[in-house]
Amino acid sequence: MPAAGNARFIVPDAPCQAVPVLRRHFRLTVPPLQARIFVTYLGIGRLWLNAQPVGEDVLAPGWQSYKHRLVYDAYDVTELLRSGDNVLEAQVADGWYAGRLGFFGQRAVYGADRAVWAQLEILYEDGSLSTIATDADRRWRPGPTLHADLYDGETHDARLEHVTADDRPWRPVAFQDFDVTRLEQRVGPAVRRTEILPPHGIFTTASGKVIVDFGRNIVGWARIQVSGPAGTEVTLRFAEVLDDGELGVRPLRSAAATDRYVLGGTETETWEPSFTYHGFRYLQVDGWPGGMPRPDQVQAVVVHSDMGRTGWFRTSHPELAQLHANVVNSMRGNFVSIPTDCPQRDERLGWTGDIAVFAPTATFLYDCTDLLRSWLIDVAHEQRPDGSLPIFVPQVPFPPSAADDPQFTARHVAVWGDAATLVPFALYDATGDRAILAEHYELMRLWVDGVENEVGPSRIWDRGFQFGDWLDPVAPSDDPAGGATEPALVATAYFANSARLLSRAAAVLGRPDDERRYAKLAAEVADAFRQRFLSDDGHCTSHSQTAYAIVLCLDLANDDRRRAGVSERLVQMVREAGHRIGTGFVGTPLILQALTSAAAIDDAYELLLQHDCPSWLYAVSMGATTIWERWDSMLPDGSINPGEMTSFNHYALGAVADWLHSTVAGLARDAPGYRRIRIAPRPRGPLRDAGATHLTPYGPASVDWRIEGETLVVEIVIPVGTTAVVDIEGSAPMECGAGTHALRFPYPASELPGATRRQEIHGRA
Repeated sequence: MPAAGNARFIVPDAPCQAVPVLRRHFRLTVPPLQARIFVTYLGIGRLWLNAQPVGEDVLAPGWQSYKHRLVYDAYDVTELLRSGDNVLEAQVADGWYAGRLGFFGQRAVYGADRAVWAQLEILYEDGSLSTIATDADRRWRPGPTLHADLYDGETHDARLEHVTADDRPWRPVAFQDFDVTRLEQRVGPAVRRTEILPPHGIFTTASGKVIVDFGRNIVGWARIQVSGPAGTEVTLRFAEVLDDGELGVRPLRSAAATDRYVLGGTETETWEPSFTYHGFRYLQVDGWPGGMPRPDQVQAVVVHSDMGRTGWFRTSHPELAQLHANVVNSMRGNFVSIPTDCPQRDERLGWTGDIAVFAPTATFLYDCTDLLRSWLIDVAHEQRPDGSLPIFVPQVPFPPSAADDPQFTARHVAVWGDAATLVPFALYDATGDRAILAEHYELMRLWVDGVENEVGPSRIWDRGFQFGDWLDPVAPSDDPAGGATEPALVATAYFANSARLLSRAAAVLGRPDDERRYAKLAAEVADAFRQRFLSDDGHCTSHSQTAYAIVLCLDLANDDRRRAGVSERLVQMVREAGHRIGTGFVGTPLILQALTSAAAIDDAYELLLQHDCPSWLYAVSMGATTIWERWDSMLPDGSINPGEMTSFNHYALGAVADWLHSTVAGLARDAPGYRRIRIAPRPRGPLRDAGATHLTPYGPASVDWRIEGETLVVEIVIPVGTTAVVDIEGSAPMECGAGTHALRFPYPASELPGATRRQEIHGRA
């Protein structure tokens, strides 16, 4: 924490369309022993000390619910200071604070005045401490970045980088009122550059446009090195796909996604934006001196919240490997300060439903615990007194023009609001850290209590707007909520599930009264669900893949007869559909696990490996490098889906990766925090090998299997402090302790007699 000081939020004293530069000169008589600077912005900011950038973070401080809190960062700047004159300089653009947000074009949601708050604390050899803070001694003037917007891009005029004070005089700053008690030290990781990509190819379209292809759909911006006459303007426009051979910009909707750089006329100029980001694979370059850049003159800079990778999946099956890579790419691109829905169009919001269904996959792939804990702080701040949540967090209020659309006026919305229970529990299951449940217990409780009050004694949630199984393949293009599954079925099922999770949280936290109360509520809702939506012999009122998957995965069939009937009908539906997917955002994370629990793993594999649309591998066969929002975001003829809402980078349908980890590779937790691990691969079909590794709280755990003739070879690594159960079809489950083990089993297991066989085990503890 910074020491007590006089830092204030400073702003330009006059309107400034350009990104302002705020500068402070100061003098040190002796070199410091240690120096740290604490800094944050109302907007997106950058900081330099003696012309050197401070820190490696970008898009700082990210996006929070600014009406409730603002995070700051701390940097060690000892090596950047010097005896004598020093210059501290900041720039701040609109960003999420004052810029355009959301698909209704709102601006200045939190405030109109961009501001900087900084405090430099310097410790000397004699033990004395001096503080240099943002105060009236700062001066400002318009900077060389003439325009910066998250959706529309950035315009930078390099001719203005070295103007004199006579050309652009320095002016006094003013002060912005902002409650400093809202300042919090950062919890989650900052956004940083994580990868630099060279062009995959550069070509000219039929219309004469120069296109740079970076080979995969990414999130970030372009870095250019260019030489030419002063005043030459190079325009960079970004898009995810091509449309009839040209840049496909229609899915961007109103986002211009265009950067402009005006050359200063020096020998070689290197530039990249600082206050915007784009979702793209393709870059259209206009105005380049000489017509076309060389491959060494343009690069893609990949950015996302700097989470450590914790999970990997392996297989020699190329399309399945690509599918998993697409899931990873989409997660990276949508974890930019908060978990967003998409990174390219005029949206990029923290939709609660997307992360609610994807959180188990996310926690396997990356150490996103602190990022999601930080986001959940905002969820709790944004939670309304009746327990309901906004459909995206941080909340962007809807304008009056949206009042007639129930989607934008709804209060309690199932699955989306159930992020209040699903995300904390995904974090707890991944880490075993009960403090996570303690931190977010009130968020969970208020949500469940609010739904209970909304639903009433019937326990059936059949009122108000619901997203249902959003983007079910049969839903009309203009009605993504109009799928095959009754919204009330989805809502009631998740009401029961959240009550059950809350009871479980109460048990973990030693709250027996709450444990009993919410277990009773969950049982009442589940019973009401069965009476309304599920017959005694397992018929759902909604005859859809999602309905039956929900019943199986949320454990809503309370007897063997019902479960057998549900299982039989789910398998029948999948087969009748030709093993094509029939689920949307809600059903997709469940469908393969539901088939597994129905003892229909062969059908699960056929569904997974289907190429016809709708299917996961359809997108792969069409060249996708990320997960699409719609199963048919691109049509078979290569044209873009005509719907207004068409993204090529949405992670929600990528929740299938959880099944790749747990069932194809066979690595899953068997207790919170991987205190106990389950090794249970289920090989099928064309797959001859697969594997996964996860960095558990105890260390790396991994499994790799391969088929050798009529033998299944399974190699596992179990970290110290845990145990594992190894469950292979046709053999009795067995316990394994810490160490590396090689196991051999007869294969195919389906041809084994019912009696178990002794397996050959080679291991070292």
